[in-house]
Amino acid sequence: MKWLRTIATETFGLFVDDGAFAVAILAWLIVAGVVLPHVGTTAAVKGPILFAGLAVILIESATRRARK
Repeated sequence: MKWLRTIATETFGLFVDDGAFAVAILAWLIVAGVVLPHVGTTAAVKGPILFAGLAVILIESATRRARK
């Protein structure tokens, strides 16, 4: 059964290199999906807000990785 765990870990590692990065993206998408529809702005503003949040997460992850 240890081999099964190894396979699962390696497969997960193929798709997710940084778990905190993946969790932050999922959390932002959930927050944006719940909050942005209730904000009284147009779709032309909601798209850049979504992009800005993802860009901030990417920059934070890259700087964190560069410090290691």
